Amino acid sequence: MGKLFGTDGVRGVANQDPMTSEMAMKLGRAAGHVFRNREGRHQIVIGKDTRISGYMLESALTSGLCSMGVDVLLVGPLPTPAIAFLTRSLRADAGVMISASHNPYQDNGIKFFSNDGMKLPDEAEQRIEDLILSNEIEHIRPTAEAIGKAFRIDDADGRYIEYVKRSLPREMDFQGLRVVLDCANGAAYHVFPKVIKELGAKVWVMGCEPDGLNINDGCGAVHPERLSQMVRDRKADIGIALDGDADRAMFVCEQGNVIDGDHAMAAFALDLKRQGRLRKDTVVGTVMSNFGFELAMKEAGITLVRTAVGDRYILERMVADQYNLGGEQSGHMIFLDYHTSGDGLISGLQMLKLMRRTGQPLSKLADCMKAVPQVLLGVKVPRKPDLQALPLLQQAIREKEQVLNGTGRILVRYSGTEPLLRVMVEGQDAAMIQTIAEDLVNVVKSCIQ
Repeated sequence: MGKLFGTDGVRGVANQDPMTSEMAMKLGRAAGHVFRNREGRHQIVIGKDTRISGYMLESALTSGLCSMGVDVLLVGPLPTPAIAFLTRSLRADAGVMISASHNPYQDNGIKFFSNDGMKLPDEAEQRIEDLILSNEIEHIRPTAEAIGKAFRIDDADGRYIEYVKRSLPREMDFQGLRVVLDCANGAAYHVFPKVIKELGAKVWVMGCEPDGLNINDGCGAVHPERLSQMVRDRKADIGIALDGDADRAMFVCEQGNVIDGDHAMAAFALDLKRQGRLRKDTVVGTVMSNFGFELAMKEAGITLVRTAVGDRYILERMVADQYNLGGEQSGHMIFLDYHTSGDGLISGLQMLKLMRRTGQPLSKLADCMKAVPQVLLGVKVPRKPDLQALPLLQQAIREKEQVLNGTGRILVRYSGTEPLLRVMVEGQDAAMIQTIAEDLVNVVKSCIQ
């Protein structure tokens, strides 16, 4: 990727480069220029999660966009997929989401959507980056009535709530279901409980008291432990945990066990195939999707197509080849029949729909695949050199692959959103793959200092 954009927009520690108000203003100016591709006035939607730094970045982005003659539609804290939807619904030229997703509160990020609700392709992000680094548009300064204005959209949350509910049959409700929701003190804290309550379920909520500092703090999709305990305590049928910007969901079954994205995707894929609704009998995953997921799909006559990690790459492949289901182990799930973005609310509703329609508990639905043991270790790195240019690491990987002897796989990759290198090892022997992963981590530490 470029110097500013990673796999999911621009991210960093808030108020440090590149996540400064100065850079946000430049991003606003560059994006305003790139998206001015039709006659008349231009509009761009801005949403955010609940981080304290969102106010600073929202103001700077708004200023930069208005300085380029673009009107700004402010919707406040709403999920990332809501911004994708509202960009289309409001006929805006683009959408911007201010969020660092599952990262801690001190981080923040800025990601863009085109007018069709899709994340920007690499070429568009590169164009925005080039405009910033070259100062090419420094001289473009609209004046008088050509300067943009900012408006608040007061009914944005209601629009989005009705949109996600349309992913269910009109006659369906969830009366009698007992649901625990964990909204990670994030962007969906005020919309997801409303949706589930309006559909008739008995609801308990947690992670719905954001203070600007507690997003993802011991809660949400990355920390489902408290949710598991509450599901058991309340004797609930299901727990649903979102991340900070609510574009992904993790589940907890009635027994209190965490159900990851691979198991959820397997249940959805098998159900869609039984209904004849799984396009081309194919589901899209990533290089991180568990090998057990692939085996379960193969046994059911379903092809698993793997992409690079990141929901944007899953979506690009789904659109290109006209598939309608894709997702990640981390809980990003894209139902292209309903949305152009991963949406934790829609994922949650689809799981509740599956439980209601089949009459089966989540533990039974998730039992459709058996995960192959997988170890995932992260290593903080001060820089990200080309992994192919590290001969000691490449030699170590080859040696460990010989040890596995075709019974597992190794994946070493950088995180696109954090200063991390991730080592993933899969295989039948849990102790062996743990040792292999730890050995590779030690090699990484010796190669990248």
